[in-house]
Amino acid sequence: MDDSSAHRDRRPEALGDLGVLPDETLCSILESLSPRDVARLACVSSVMYVLCNEEPLWMSLCLKGTSGLLQYQGSWKKTTLLHNENLPDKYKEYQPRPLYFDGFNSLFLYRRLYRCHTTLESFHADDGNVERRKDLSLKDFYDQYDAKKPVMLTGLAETWPARHKWTTDQLLQNYGDVAFKISQRSSRKVSMKFKDYVSYMEVQHDEDPLYIFDEKFGEVAPSLLKDYSVPHLFQEDFFDILDAEQRPSYRWLIIGPQRSGASWHVDPALTSAWNTLLSGRKRWALYPPGKVPLGVTVHVNEEDGDVNIETPSSLQWWLDYYPLLPDEDKPIECTQLPGETIYVPSGWWHCVLNLETTIAVTQNYVNSNNFEFVCLDMAPGYRHKGVCRVGWLALDEETYENVRQSTACYSDLSRKEKRAKTIKDVDNLNSESTVNGASRNYGLWKDGFSYDIEFLSILLDRDRDHYLSPWSVGNSIGQRELREWLSKLWIQKPQMRELIWKGACIALNADKWLECASKICAIHNLPLPSDDERLPVGSGSNPVYLVGNSVVKIYVEGGLEASLYGFGTELEFYSLLHEINSPLKKHIPSILANGIIYVEDGSFNNLTWDGKGVPDVISKSNLIKTKCDVHGFSFGVWGKKQLEYKNAGMEMDESDSLAGHSSIWPYMIIKRCEGKMFADLRDTLSWEDATNLASFLGEQLNHLHLLPHPPLNISSLTDIEHELSFTGTDGCGATVNYKSNTAAEWGVFLRNLTMMRKNVSSRLTKWGDPIPSSLIEKIDEYVPPDFAKLLNIIENLPRGACKPCSWIHSDIMDDNIYMEPSSAYSISSGNAEDAAKVNGHLSSYDEVKSWRPSYILDFSDLSIGDPLFDLIPIYLDVFRGDSDLLKRFLESYKLPFASPISKYESTDGGQKYARLSYVAMCYCILHDENVLGAIFTIWKELRSAKSWEEVELTVWGELNNYNGFP
Repeated sequence: MDDSSAHRDRRPEALGDLGVLPDETLCSILESLSPRDVARLACVSSVMYVLCNEEPLWMSLCLKGTSGLLQYQGSWKKTTLLHNENLPDKYKEYQPRPLYFDGFNSLFLYRRLYRCHTTLESFHADDGNVERRKDLSLKDFYDQYDAKKPVMLTGLAETWPARHKWTTDQLLQNYGDVAFKISQRSSRKVSMKFKDYVSYMEVQHDEDPLYIFDEKFGEVAPSLLKDYSVPHLFQEDFFDILDAEQRPSYRWLIIGPQRSGASWHVDPALTSAWNTLLSGRKRWALYPPGKVPLGVTVHVNEEDGDVNIETPSSLQWWLDYYPLLPDEDKPIECTQLPGETIYVPSGWWHCVLNLETTIAVTQNYVNSNNFEFVCLDMAPGYRHKGVCRVGWLALDEETYENVRQSTACYSDLSRKEKRAKTIKDVDNLNSESTVNGASRNYGLWKDGFSYDIEFLSILLDRDRDHYLSPWSVGNSIGQRELREWLSKLWIQKPQMRELIWKGACIALNADKWLECASKICAIHNLPLPSDDERLPVGSGSNPVYLVGNSVVKIYVEGGLEASLYGFGTELEFYSLLHEINSPLKKHIPSILANGIIYVEDGSFNNLTWDGKGVPDVISKSNLIKTKCDVHGFSFGVWGKKQLEYKNAGMEMDESDSLAGHSSIWPYMIIKRCEGKMFADLRDTLSWEDATNLASFLGEQLNHLHLLPHPPLNISSLTDIEHELSFTGTDGCGATVNYKSNTAAEWGVFLRNLTMMRKNVSSRLTKWGDPIPSSLIEKIDEYVPPDFAKLLNIIENLPRGACKPCSWIHSDIMDDNIYMEPSSAYSISSGNAEDAAKVNGHLSSYDEVKSWRPSYILDFSDLSIGDPLFDLIPIYLDVFRGDSDLLKRFLESYKLPFASPISKYESTDGGQKYARLSYVAMCYCILHDENVLGAIFTIWKELRSAKSWEEVELTVWGELNNYNGFP
């Protein structure tokens, strides 16, 4: 080799046309490939060999392809190949000698290598400038710090057993075989046995090491919960009113080596947090709300307000970005020592770097000082969410100007020129505070930006409605959970109703719906909602008010068109129920009044409407997209199904847009049921009461599924298909010949299933834990492409469809069943009618020996389809997977769910189509509610299932023993 060849640059020849790309981009591209493709690319050239053998690359590839238990094998490449690629045994121990090449250098790779091998023992970490307090009283904490600024507290953990028990050696001895979740480096759920994690910590050289961050540690190692207690300053937590399975994640065990940590973020739902360190040292950096750190980019989805953050790793930020900051832009910072507890207020940005191996416990909470901020974060829209995190930069120029002009009390708003990825774009802090001799800015933004709930509420989009708008996947709880949470707070914390009302007005427009309900009550000479009755009750998708002996339900779900069809379908069902005098009638509350309330020229107007025909206020609205029959029940069940049929062909954002702002609302007033909801009695019922309920539901579902339904107008279905230019099932399933009404009815059902199948994997991935990602990957091979076979709708078969469609309730859950006392009971004061009523039931029953089911509620979700669909909420929500209750239900139901497939059973995979368990499991997977989340919560052992068949037979196997009764 001569001198010229020794100094030649390998890059142009080795990369060819790819040489124009920077190394950072090339490495990012490689991360998107499969491990096998990366291994093949390593053979292409010398430079590609170098790029394809970087440990950070293989760490990323490994974590993207791993779910479940992980065991580190000494290098990430070896771990990936052994753990994910199922290599033959002869390759497992083969370790070729690495190759070395001259003539190539990369500043990007060098910096990454440096970060991987740097040590932090000598990291400059003074006490910082966060105020430190000891023996702080609850009053002083509330007055000076809570929801205002951070503080480091000492002495709160001195009596905890964790102070001496939570060391690496002690935890290894006691919990070595316990698997803990590791930090989220991918959408998959990865865990490691603690002994394997300790082994990993001792040998790893990662820039951003794996970090135990486990919110379920109290379930896998419950004795750890006995080693600490919530400090007295943080006892108030509004989320603790929810059941354990309902409340969002709130406590975490945190263990990590030096260089690990949490990159810049704002805690979910704008909750506050406390973090107690048991061993090691942590370096904290914090910024007040709206001041985005240098190097961090925030994206806010303009549709649902979901916030996505791009941020460097904690170590990279401290090494590469922190030194660039002028003193006035440096964060508030401190070093946390063992035994210290740091308080992080609502909405504050923070970043944590472990200077050595650390063990800590942290909890997030909602109290009276941050409650409104939590409600704000879950309110629909996006401007307020962006401003809470990004400040004024979240607003475009037009929106910013509108806010400025409409906000007289903040008339001095100002905004600097917008630039990317810099904290200089945000106004400086004022309210300077000198702490420990160092000056740092706390408090409010200069020139008008205030982290004040009254001000931030101005940014809410009042045309967005909680019941209609897309729900942000980043919200810590779902819409139903939010409604139930507020309802429970209203009932159980009456002393805080003024605050709860403010939060409810922010989160779900409670003031608007109360005004609407009050007008309906006045029109029908009902008493106005009392203070106890101001808040909508329950967790349903429509505002419901309990007023005296009546229930007022306002139909809003899905927007005007969808709510009209829900309303019309329920009225059509009630009419049919009374026409044939079905036994089901006595177990459904009576309708007292129904109509439409609407706003015109700023005032409320009312129209009595029985569901027949099309009122002028509706026909003039220009909001109804589907053709309506002007005779009979114009918005009855088949109109509703055809709307679903049409919407199933739309893109998700297109169908969401139909649920827009409206000032027209159907409503219904029904008789209020005495007794209690099953949801409130579940834990107190005897086994006899539970089995009686199962029998009752079987009987009533029998009546429901035998009830004749209106005929389908096939020509109207053909018109929709023509309008959509739709043929068959859009190439995704079997074509259904509409030679009869029965086949046409199933055609509507099949099309909806087919369209739901299209995006099922992405929907389940978004729902995430506890649904195993390994099973999500196998959905396409499990769920059939041809749903006609699933339902035994086979062409050229003389009998056509093997069973007719039927009415289905589709939403019989624990809050849609009422129970009444079946034995003597006493009322603490007065009679039953005068007793205080809570959440739709009498609250003052003192002694009730036994309860019997009385009513089934809420028929606005009525549909026509496969009766097996009705079994899903009953079995999973009401029975909670109890197979004995399922058997009792089936004994009373006495109807077949399917007809024999006979000779077709063994053809074209037909054997599985003959299993009722298979059909039920497919419905669960395709369901628009998170049914699988319930399944993997009830049957936790199925989280490690290898196949959907295993899940199917465990959950629904009992159905295969059921043939119905003659």
